[in-house]
Amino acid sequence: MSHLPAVNSISVVIPVYNSADIMPELVRQLCELLPSMAADHEIILLNDGSKDSSWELIRNISRETPNVRGINMMRNYGQHNALLCGIRAARFETVITMDDDLQHPPTEIPRLLAKLAEGYDVVYGSPEELPHSLARNFASASIKQLLTLVMGVGTFRNFSAFRAIRTDIRRSFADFHGPDVIIDVLLSWGTTRFAAVTVRHDHRFSGKSTYNFKKLFNTALLVLTAFSTAPLRLASFIGFAFMFFGILVILYVIIIYLAIGSFPGFPFLASIISLFSGAQLFALGIIGEYMARIFTRSMNRPAYIVQETTSAEKDPGASR
Repeated sequence: MSHLPAVNSISVVIPVYNSADIMPELVRQLCELLPSMAADHEIILLNDGSKDSSWELIRNISRETPNVRGINMMRNYGQHNALLCGIRAARFETVITMDDDLQHPPTEIPRLLAKLAEGYDVVYGSPEELPHSLARNFASASIKQLLTLVMGVGTFRNFSAFRAIRTDIRRSFADFHGPDVIIDVLLSWGTTRFAAVTVRHDHRFSGKSTYNFKKLFNTALLVLTAFSTAPLRLASFIGFAFMFFGILVILYVIIIYLAIGSFPGFPFLASIISLFSGAQLFALGIIGEYMARIFTRSMNRPAYIVQETTSAEKDPGASR
């Protein structure tokens, strides 16, 4: 802590969901750290449809604590949508994104900033060891691998919600208004200078994580079908492969018929029909997912709607 990286200004963006028990300690730690790092700093707390007293607490904290701003979303839009709102609302040159559960220790922020100062635009805080269950860690690793394949940026293997971002990058997705948001994909629209550093990740200060396998699976599906054409190419490849397989089957049938004069037709025909029908339904399912994404975007739903703010500064926008 004696050699903090030189930073002119910092905005810390934190989506909040049912974290009334954690927020006072999180804000206290940040308020102790940030003045020693940047003269200009702010903490943006985005209440993403919490069911507890999080918003009331955010309002109280923002009244009593300088440099703390609160934004209340109309409903729960999801972590990435809330982050998009917070990044757009940030006033300073560097944005730090982090979870609201104190798994991302504020004392590790200087590590991110030191790496950012080397010329990168986005730096991830990769955990020294994964803190979740084996199944959760496997699902998270799978999503990271998907991002790596889809976006072609190797650092995505180490991505996490603990990030340091040059605020200027938000210009690359200033016109993005879709309801399906993956912040890491949007960041890749503006830069390829990604990096990662190993940081300490702690256990949750209190409560339980709301992420489960279903949410992780939906995230993976969103990455594939909303920001990539890879599944469509896969469907085309499968169709070509089965066409080639069908040609081989026809040649096999002709050879057997010429050799022995007969062929066991029904069992063979039933298995071939099942095989090809499965491939067709798989391809149709992929096409259906893309059609669903097109339908969702055609409704022009906003990524988020802000209901209330606690700051007299410029409103980040009633809707996006």
